[in-house]
Amino acid sequence: MRGRTRALSGLLAAVLSLFVGACGTWPGSGGTADDGLRILVPNTPGGGYDTTARTVARVLEETGSASDMEVFNLPGAGGTVGLQRTVDERGNGRLALQMGLGVLGAAHVQGAKVTVARTTPIARLIQEPEAVVVREDSPYRTLTDLVAGWRKNPGGVTVGGGSSLGGPDHLLPMALAGAVGIQPKKVRYAAYDGGGGDLLPALLDGRVDFATSGIGEFLDQIAAGQLRVLAVTSDRPVAALPRVPTLKAAGIDLVFDNWRGIVAPPGISSADRKRWIEVLTALHTSRHWKAELTRHGWTDAFTTGGAFATYLARQDKAVAELVGHLGLD
Repeated sequence: MRGRTRALSGLLAAVLSLFVGACGTWPGSGGTADDGLRILVPNTPGGGYDTTARTVARVLEETGSASDMEVFNLPGAGGTVGLQRTVDERGNGRLALQMGLGVLGAAHVQGAKVTVARTTPIARLIQEPEAVVVREDSPYRTLTDLVAGWRKNPGGVTVGGGSSLGGPDHLLPMALAGAVGIQPKKVRYAAYDGGGGDLLPALLDGRVDFATSGIGEFLDQIAAGQLRVLAVTSDRPVAALPRVPTLKAAGIDLVFDNWRGIVAPPGISSADRKRWIEVLTALHTSRHWKAELTRHGWTDAFTTGGAFATYLARQDKAVAELVGHLGLD
């Protein structure tokens, strides 16, 4: 009798397992299809990656597309510590890395053992123009003022950025310097981990003269009158900052856009990859997400699957070439 009971229990467990799998449970999970997902943020709380990941998690929960989503921070080496952790989690279909242009650049500058080529591309989410920002009491009232002072004494003007060498906040002032006749090698750049994290207090207390970072990381301080934006780097004005000129409108022929996306560890199953794409597609189509795009000044740049993989490979190659051109590798 006991043997028959064990056999029936085993059969029942097998049937239940098949039923749950047919209903769409994430492989290896014990909850609903999209419960317990984790997003690794490779920099400190308050930065652009952190803001994006936490916004993604909140919107997914608000819309019922996922629940119990965890966002956790693992900063270090410009994001390459988090990248290494992601690659080490081979086959873990419940983990994703919030990343972007900065991780690509840091991997090449830091000489990291791994690059994004080792990950599984999931989706590009947004593009975000950078902003040239000063304290409200800065002597640089306009971009023209800043450029004039910078040209006069390149070594005496410190620019801060929320990314390490090779990241977007570093590449932008290098490109801007070149566009206004300053040798990039003379730029005095101070790297901080996260635009809205460590960079913000450095800008507010005068350790840097101006900053370059994503506009979404400074909107609260801009609204509070603590910071002033001299220019944005997009090809047209930003809805969140309609009165701020673009670099081109200020007479500088330069357009620069950062972007952020999601990748997963290598070796995940096709079912896991498909499910991540489905979850993020549901995010993208929600009115909640559209509202967040407007609130943060982000531009919709949603791309998934093979198209994102192609884009990622091209970006990685372009960043590697730029880093080499600047002598940063």
